[in-house]
Amino acid sequence: MSAAMDSATRTVNICVRLLDEGTDVARPTRALDLGNSLYKLLSTPDYDVEVETWEFPPGSIVRAERRKDDSGDYLLAVAP
Repeated sequence: MSAAMDSATRTVNICVRLLDEGTDVARPTRALDLGNSLYKLLSTPDYDVEVETWEFPPGSIVRAERRKDDSGDYLLAVAP
């Protein structure tokens, strides 16, 4: 997933781990880039707290780290 920034809105693609899924999985979403590796998570259009539990819910300010896997580089929310 690309972590390219949209300069007009200062948003980035970011992944948030999902809890209680039985395996390691993360949900891609958007976040406001606050600078210094801090991001404010935005909700996905179909976000439903009854369906999935994000490690950090929408609206949280998180620290993110750049990660790499077989599909490429991505940002992962790692701490509040």
